[in-house]
Amino acid sequence: MRRVLIADDEEAIRHVLSELLTERGYEVRAVADGEEAVRELASSDYDALVTDVRMPKMNGLDLVRAAQTSSPETTIIVMSAYGSHDLAIEAMKAGAYDYLGKPFRPDEVLLVLRKAEERERLRRENLRLRQEMSRRAPQLVAEGPAMKDVLRVVQKVAPMPTTVLIEGESGTGKELVARALHDLSPRAERTFVAVNCGAIPGQLIESELFGHAKGAFTDASSAKRGLFEEADGGTLLLDEIGELPLPVQPALLRVLQEGEVRRVGDARSTRVDVRLLAATNRDLAAQVQAGRFREDLYYRLNVVQLRLPPLRDRQDEIAALSERLLARHAERIGTSPRRLSPRALEVLKGYRWPGNVRELENALERALVLSEDEEIGPESLPDAVQRAVPPEPLPARLDADDLSVKRAQRVLEADLIRRALERTQGNRTRAAELLELSPRALLYKIRDYGLE
Repeated sequence: MRRVLIADDEEAIRHVLSELLTERGYEVRAVADGEEAVRELASSDYDALVTDVRMPKMNGLDLVRAAQTSSPETTIIVMSAYGSHDLAIEAMKAGAYDYLGKPFRPDEVLLVLRKAEERERLRRENLRLRQEMSRRAPQLVAEGPAMKDVLRVVQKVAPMPTTVLIEGESGTGKELVARALHDLSPRAERTFVAVNCGAIPGQLIESELFGHAKGAFTDASSAKRGLFEEADGGTLLLDEIGELPLPVQPALLRVLQEGEVRRVGDARSTRVDVRLLAATNRDLAAQVQAGRFREDLYYRLNVVQLRLPPLRDRQDEIAALSERLLARHAERIGTSPRRLSPRALEVLKGYRWPGNVRELENALERALVLSEDEEIGPESLPDAVQRAVPPEPLPARLDADDLSVKRAQRVLEADLIRRALERTQGNRTRAAELLELSPRALLYKIRDYGLE
């Protein structure tokens, strides 16, 4: 915040503030009334406006309102002499950041400006983090309160070296959140290493994590670095941490406490600088109670806890999530962008999604491949998704006062399908030809209209 505009009809105030701020490295312009200040804001960019409340031609309150319209990024600080505090409060309601009472001390002016600079820095940092989050983790959609809370915590803890425990059902996006924590951290340009603790045999996992010395065991013909050393300076995600064998857990605890790893069969320790993230679809607290997970390690991992909601609790986000996933897969496959029909979206929202976002992503990729139209209908969705949603009830006939095109179209379509099936004596292939539909589309519509 280097450029400051001063608006005050008292020449002495303008002179004092200009001298004070210029000495502190600010670039200052001073004007005598509100109208001149408006013209100045329209012609140049200013980081801050310091204005008196009572001025000729245009008072400070009107200037604040005008500045909010013409220069919304400018931080406004109002000055008020004795007896004009009510106006200053009105100015703050109109959008001013703070106010100074006259007479003021030089350090008060500088303090208010420093506070405004810090607020602006935090605002811009928050905006940068949101843009980075959107760019680097486009699958992380946050329309509902639960995911918004998750992303708020991600933005807050990402710049810190704090250990984070990410909990959630399989397919909820735990690794995506872990990558976002890495990408938004000062370690973003360093290595991100992810390992699934449940996918490595128990007898090999210690060597995989910490490495081994030459000759440590029969097949150790050479020394090997472990994943902690691979991730030195970066981030290590231990996915499915609940599967980590009990005998290996003390070694992991030692790394967290001391910042050192000791390769299997080695007498020396090596210092590592690793930000550790852990993820699990298990209830680790219950694992501790059952004696299958060390309590001290659990508390070391659970410094910050992120619990990801299942997709069935994020119904309001399915439309936005589907749109992003379809666009991403269309670009990857090389096909034209597609959109979901209203009925297909209803079907997606009515399904429980036991496999969460991963299952939704697979269903949409399948629909993208199978659909030949610009609009993806429910017939292109997996059978399990289609069958889980009951057919929409059809009126026996349309009321004369019912002008709904949607309902009329469904009634007419159901009647045509019924007549085609009667004409072909139930032969769906021939009925589809008569109706100029694909056999798959006809099958879905038969189910949807309850004509089976």
